[in-house]
Amino acid sequence: MINNIEEYLNNFYKGTKNPSLDAMKYFMEEYNNFQENMKFIHIAGTNGKGSCTEMISNILVKQGYKVGKFMSPHLIEYNERISINGKFISNEEMSDLIEELEPKIKKYNDTRNVNITLFELETTMALLYFYRNNVDFVVLETGLGGLYDCTNIISKPLVSVITSIGYDHMHILGNTLPEIAYQKAGIIKENSNTVFFAQTQDVNEVFIETCNDKNNELHLVNENDIKNYRYDKDFQYFDYKNFKDIKINLKGNKQIQNASICIECIKILNNIGYKVSEENIRKGLSTVIHKGRMEILNKEPLIIFDGAHNEPAIENLQNTVQMYYKNMKKFYIVSVLKRKDYEKMLKLLLEDKNATFILTSGNDIERYASGEELYNVAMKYKCEGQDVLIKTLDEAIKFAMNEKEDVVNFVVGSFYVYGTVVRQLGQS
Repeated sequence: MINNIEEYLNNFYKGTKNPSLDAMKYFMEEYNNFQENMKFIHIAGTNGKGSCTEMISNILVKQGYKVGKFMSPHLIEYNERISINGKFISNEEMSDLIEELEPKIKKYNDTRNVNITLFELETTMALLYFYRNNVDFVVLETGLGGLYDCTNIISKPLVSVITSIGYDHMHILGNTLPEIAYQKAGIIKENSNTVFFAQTQDVNEVFIETCNDKNNELHLVNENDIKNYRYDKDFQYFDYKNFKDIKINLKGNKQIQNASICIECIKILNNIGYKVSEENIRKGLSTVIHKGRMEILNKEPLIIFDGAHNEPAIENLQNTVQMYYKNMKKFYIVSVLKRKDYEKMLKLLLEDKNATFILTSGNDIERYASGEELYNVAMKYKCEGQDVLIKTLDEAIKFAMNEKEDVVNFVVGSFYVYGTVVRQLGQS
């Protein structure tokens, strides 16, 4: 048995290598392509993948199905990435899979110019785990892009879901939205179904053409399909086509779009022979939890975690802050990976002219932009009267815990600091 799973997995390359599905094809062929006998809902998109993965999974579980869910990143432990009906894979189960795969990993590494990456290993473990546990559906979230993402080893999903197209990972996916859309459209397969929330015409055309080429039925969700929107402190409410007064407990306008995409996905499942009742669609949406997205970690003082880590996600965060916390004094604790476009992120965040910004180097100085690097950028966009501070992440959380009433603290910029923040709050 692997004594320290996290330590073992940390030895694998965490990034993305040259675009290729070679390693995934190798693994699947080693197991006689078992994935071809499984039922998948495959989800890609710049933002909203995690929310849609949680919503669709929760709806299917409410209906009584056994649902495998694969998503990333994890917030505290690797086990979170692989779950069935909300129960994470155990350390023992992960250890057994790793030991089984080790000879195959060695064989691949010894005969290729590149080694197996962490995400290739995780994806293989997840698919094997779900197959052997005989799940009814797998809700599968891409890691990066779509066309060459490890999860794209599947040949025919029941539904492909693309949530949004925005600027992120441009060094890999392309510099224009249509180029990025082309990579996401890589998950669209022959003779299947695709759901996408309509954007600009040049982006829409990528999906229209791809679906036409692949005899794939495209279900475009439009803004005007959503009506009677309103919200209170606990829920958001809306109508989607013939579904009236839907209730969802995730915050922010974008979650309404995500929920509409999910309803459309479930309608497709019903149309192709699976049974999901309207009652369970409603239950799934009203009870869904997405940790790390506008999640309240502490009530007094109020500390909210949101993993917004690119320009579109920061814009969504700002809209949500304006909806719920406009009149409160605001502090932003910011940690951003070096590889992210933190200048654009900070420029947007600093539009909140009455807020204070605490810039940190995250929980890993090798991977994160330093507080000083963030500060130098922030100074270009800082308004008169705005306070911009540099602290360690630990110091920033202690600072937040000492704040008075009528203050809201947002921890933003990266999902990867979640575990550090939660652990520190538990010690406070």
